[in-house]
Parts: sequence; C-alpha cells; structure tokens
Amino acid sequence: MSQQNQNATAKDAVALLTSDHDKVKKLFREFEKCDASHQGLKHDLAQQICMDLTIHATIEEEIFYPAVRAETSQQQQVDEALEEHGTIKELVEHIRGMATGDSELDGAVQKLRECVEHHVTEEEQEMFPKVRQSDADLLQLCEQLKDRKEELEHDFGAQPVRGNNTAEAEGERSATGQAGS
Repeated sequence: MSQQNQNATAKDAVALLTSDHDKVKKLFREFEKCDASHQGLKHDLAQQICMDLTIHATIEEEIFYPAVRAETSQQQQVDEALEEHGTIKELVEHIRGMATGDSELDGAVQKLRECVEHHVTEEEQEMFPKVRQSDADLLQLCEQLKDRKEELEHDFGAQPVRGNNTAEAEGERSATGQAGS
C-alpha cells in the first residue's frame, strides 16, 4: 500500500501517525534532492514540512499524548516527546521566517530533519509499541486525530507543493481527505 493511500485508510491512531512520519521523511528527501537552481521549490518544500509538522505536533499534543498518559505508564516518555516538540517548533518558526534563497535554509532544514528523525525513532520504537499493548481505543483515537487534522489543514489552507513527486503525493492525499479545502 502506498503511503499516500495509507493516510486515508489508516485503521488506527498509530498507523495514522506513522503515515504522517513517512510523509515528512519523503518531503525531507525531496528537499535534499533539490539543487541550488531550485531555490523556490526548496523554500516551498521547507514551508510544507513546517506546516505538516505543526499539524502533526498539534494532533499529538491535543489528542494522542493525553491518551498515552491515560492508558500507559509512559509519563516520562510523553514529557520527553513534548520537550522535543518544543525544539522542533522553534526550528519550524525559524524556517517559516526565512525568505526564498536564504543561505541558512539548508542548514536549518538539516537540523530540523535530525531532530524529527530522533523524535520519530523514539515514538515508533518505544512509545507506539506500548500504546498498541495498552487498552487505548486506537480506532476511536484515529477518528479523532483524522477529524482534528482535517480542521487544521483547512485552517492552514493546506495546498500541495508544486514540483517533483511531492505535488502528486499531496494531490492524492488531498483528493481522499480534503475535498472541502
């Protein structure tokens, strides 16, 4: 199953969040493929990464992490994840303020990628398995996450990035989950 379609058909909260992780990893790879002659696309991809991370962090903080706290003994892990979100949010705000062609963009996006990859690894290898073993209703959580994600995408005016394969991936996701945007 392709990652684009997985988001629309994610059966539970962990699958939905993992699909988000995969999408952002793909955006980071697309960013790295761009050379210096594609500054506009690089800027657009960086902005897309920032928007996707903001939406993802919001649904985790508002819905998923409270459920993890309630259903598992992972209090310290949630606290650490929230701390990592703080660092990621600072980098996101820094990148959002950059202009097309900013000489610091590559370095800032690389630092963001490193922080995100560390965070994702911990969630996927430590937190997610514990949540799967808990009594959490992952189907209900998935519905809540999807609903809130759609609201946020609408609020942010989520639009696909133009260029490379990212626009196609976003277009498929938009067609399946964002008809009203």
